[in-house]
Amino acid sequence: MNRLDVMMLGDIILDVPDPDHWIGGVAAVTREADLAIGHLEVPHTRRGEELSGDVPAPGADPAHLAAIARANVRLLSTAGNHIADCGAIGIADTIAELDRLGIAHAGADRNRATAEAPAIVICDGRRIALLSYNCVGPEIAWAGDDRAGCAFVRVATADGSPTRPQADLTEADPASVARMQAAIAAARRDADIVLVALHKGITHRPAALAPYERPLARAAIDAGADAVIGHHAHIARGIEFHRGRPIFHGLGNGVVVTHALSPAQDHPARAEWAERRQRMFGFEPDPAYPLAPFHPEAVNGLIARLRIGDDGRIEAGFRPMWSAPPGRPEPATGPRAEAVARYIDAIGIAAGLPELAYTWADDWVVLTDDGSG
Repeated sequence: MNRLDVMMLGDIILDVPDPDHWIGGVAAVTREADLAIGHLEVPHTRRGEELSGDVPAPGADPAHLAAIARANVRLLSTAGNHIADCGAIGIADTIAELDRLGIAHAGADRNRATAEAPAIVICDGRRIALLSYNCVGPEIAWAGDDRAGCAFVRVATADGSPTRPQADLTEADPASVARMQAAIAAARRDADIVLVALHKGITHRPAALAPYERPLARAAIDAGADAVIGHHAHIARGIEFHRGRPIFHGLGNGVVVTHALSPAQDHPARAEWAERRQRMFGFEPDPAYPLAPFHPEAVNGLIARLRIGDDGRIEAGFRPMWSAPPGRPEPATGPRAEAVARYIDAIGIAAGLPELAYTWADDWVVLTDDGSG
């Protein structure tokens, strides 16, 4: 049987020099894929005006996108809470460079219709579609009929305030979910494999899933998605199956190396946020990780994999990863790989997901659907 190996990374931020070094540990794995997918977290531009309404990320050097291409990542989701941080110009510059490099992308564009359109990559004769949605706001980053931004699913806040990343997000708006499902169903008619990327969840907190996450991910599967890929939390989340299809609730950091999260910087809003998030989420970053000052448990990572047979059957699994100081992700091996796999299982159970059933094949965890979903 001819199988496609599709690998999926979490958030990617490369805004420090020597991007090929920082992505190099991941690239050792993704270069083996028939198709590798990641989530581009920030705009890549030297222009634009800083967006107000959230703590803005700086634009990364557009030249760093070539390192993503050299790592064999050919498809990116872009609907997230920072992609509009340099305004419409930042989105346009990012898209222009991705197009020049031949990296397909979905989720952010010049208006809502184009942002919601799936990216389609043909791999070994099969059409693989990716749709990408931001579920966490801020609303100013969302695309409109005549406004650049990202595709979104509106999620209500507990106090009725606008959707924003640090709000208490509770339930996805039914009309917004229906719009997402219609787009998935349309992509299903035009593609052999449909993947849905959801920028969702609670940042920097181990294990926790917000109330809307499981119902929204399952709604995507119900509409025809073959797998759901979660990211945004900057820490890994658990995995479950629904109707035989995998839901990776959060892939954590794919490759995130940045000075923007350090308190020692000259941007007041980012410096204040670096201090405040530690108090909000109750963690102290390990000083050995100045380029990735996240929750200490965020060193546990994964690259998801779908092995897709000619008959459409999907075998889901993941490669355990870990971040080496000062923040470079690398494949985990031996006892460390086993510890990461146990961690992924444990955080899923703590969040109310079924216990994982899995075996090992070389350095990969192979998941088995026990039918509970």
